[in-house]
Amino acid sequence: MMGPSPLAIVVTLIVALSIPLFLHLVIYRSTSSNTLPSFLLIGPSGAGKTALLTLFEQGHHVDTRPSQTPLSVEVSLPVKTKTASSKYRSANDPSLQVHKRFLLADTPGHGKLRYHAFDSVVKPQNLQGIIFMVDAADLSSSTEGDSNEGLRQAAEYLHDLLLLLQTRSTKSKSSKAPKELPVLVAANKLDLFTALPAPLVQKALEAEITNVRTSKSKGLLDSGIDMNETDVGEEKDWLGDGGEGTFKFSQMEEVNVFVTVLGGNVVGTDGPDVGKWWDWIGSNL
Repeated sequence: MMGPSPLAIVVTLIVALSIPLFLHLVIYRSTSSNTLPSFLLIGPSGAGKTALLTLFEQGHHVDTRPSQTPLSVEVSLPVKTKTASSKYRSANDPSLQVHKRFLLADTPGHGKLRYHAFDSVVKPQNLQGIIFMVDAADLSSSTEGDSNEGLRQAAEYLHDLLLLLQTRSTKSKSSKAPKELPVLVAANKLDLFTALPAPLVQKALEAEITNVRTSKSKGLLDSGIDMNETDVGEEKDWLGDGGEGTFKFSQMEEVNVFVTVLGGNVVGTDGPDVGKWWDWIGSNL
């Protein structure tokens, strides 16, 4: 009996090797951009969010205007920036770059348009982290020690965001703890002389969030609401440790929200300095 011909053997080998590759390509191409890991970019108007979005997408600074509508773009980490999920992957792994792709969603910072950001938090699409950008040159206190308008607006926005994230746990009907969610406070414009360094940005925001929390509590009391008869005064409705004492970002860890403050600048005489922000994103991919 004659054995299989060399041609039949070659064809069989080609088919056997092609099927896995074909299936991989079909599955990969059928994966829509909505399944990519995403990061939400929010913060007060003028902080530099849209400028950061275009820098990450295009690799260079582009003049921008304050955004009026949400905008999502697909971004890839720089070649030298590693991801947490690729820690044990070989540098020659062809899928390595695939794991560096993510969606960056910019949201308007104007007070009347912030509902876009909150909607994205409530209904996340594979959300891996939130970048809250602030203008570090607009957070210093006045000579009398009073907080300025820029600091107040940033603290109020961040307070509302963190409170929304806190309610994921305190008002959840599930017995499981909510998914860990990292938050980066990106202190932008550190190239400016008047900018606060990252540790002072954190200190200023924590102090002003404490003031915001106190002000909201006083407002409810002054309104005549009986906090003993309603659930408004319950611990779950106040940011941090029951709304008492000084607020610290570390208090958010109890509800699986981990806040990090890192400085940088999107533009500057020496070019952008966003390496720490790239590394933070990579550590959460």
